Amino acid sequence: MWVDSHCHLTYEETPENVAGVLERARAVGFGAFLSIGCRLDDIPLLEALAARYPDVFFSVGIHPHEAEETLSVTSLSSLRATLEEKISNPKVLGMGETGLDYYYDHSPRAVQQDVFRLQINLAKAHDLPLVIHTRDADDDTLAILKEEAGTGVKGVLHCFSGSRRLFEEGLDLGLYVSASGIVTFTKAADLRDIFKDVPLDRLLLETDAPYLAPTPHRGKRNESAFMIHTAKVIADLKEISLNELQDQTTKNFLTLFSKAAPYFT
Repeated sequence: MWVDSHCHLTYEETPENVAGVLERARAVGFGAFLSIGCRLDDIPLLEALAARYPDVFFSVGIHPHEAEETLSVTSLSSLRATLEEKISNPKVLGMGETGLDYYYDHSPRAVQQDVFRLQINLAKAHDLPLVIHTRDADDDTLAILKEEAGTGVKGVLHCFSGSRRLFEEGLDLGLYVSASGIVTFTKAADLRDIFKDVPLDRLLLETDAPYLAPTPHRGKRNESAFMIHTAKVIADLKEISLNELQDQTTKNFLTLFSKAAPYFT
């Protein structure tokens, strides 16, 4: 089966849209979907989706864009307590989307860092992988991960489009690297060169749907079924078959997001 390791099903406008996205993906071999939390008010919607669909899992966390707004209505200690309560759900597979975004700076950098550190420590305490968003923040992302978790960080650099240094040091820390539709874009030759070097046992595939639809759907609303185009590019880079890529990336997903494994035994 294929796994969409990072999508945003709660961003679909209606329950019928969600059902359609899942049906079209299942028809081309998808067996699991990890729908990502970015805000506190995502969580009830994610809980409902996971309860309704056996193949839908989710994460909980605060995106760096949402850090300031979140701390305007709750304290760091209360946020930790809320997230800690929610991760007891057996279908919560990870912590995040969390990290740093210095490109948009929607939240002050110090606030982003505080919320990132909290989620690293919470993930470490509960042996959950981190779903890491980082943009134009390589130095601080790596430094904070090293300070708070040391080597052997459990997590993934999601929708990777960063520098070779971030890729190499992320691997050294123990992170996985996830390919999105960006690798199919004409101007992404440097990124494709990096993905040639990602070890097969550290590789994941994702859509980040409804964003970043791959070529030939670029500019359209993305969905899980489109991930096959990303997979074809990665398989060609790795000089392996689609079946081999499917088997390896699903194995990687179940290794990293190990709370999902009992659902597939």
